[in-house]
Order: sequence, then C-alpha cells, then structure tokens
Amino acid sequence: MKTILTILGTRPEAIKLAPVLRELDRRSKKFRSLVCVTGQHRELLDPMLEFFGIRSDFDLHVMKKNQR
Repeated sequence: MKTILTILGTRPEAIKLAPVLRELDRRSKKFRSLVCVTGQHRELLDPMLEFFGIRSDFDLHVMKKNQR
C-alpha cells in the first residue's frame, strides 16, 4: 500500500485539495492518506478544514504569535 502525504497551509489549498483528499479516502484500500497542515494561516485555514471534514495527522505550527 502506498502512503500519500498531502501538505497544506492556506485556505485556497484546502479548498482545492478537499476533493483530492476525499477521493484518496474513498480509495483507502489502495492508498494510505496522511494530511499535514503548516499552520501558515490558521485563522483562515481551520474553518475550511472543519467545513470539508479534513483532519490533520500532523501540524507544524509554523506561525507564532506576533511573528513577522
């Protein structure tokens, strides 16, 4: 079985990748799908992940409070 890691960090990426992730889940006998979020735009990304039912397996938390 092949493992596919999908990395996303922005709202547009979540919107574009939602159908791809859904299809990978549908084919779970052929593919192991893992999702990594960067946390790049947390306030915009989290609502999209919730809306599409995307759960992350890894979260990099790249943005810190008051980061430039």
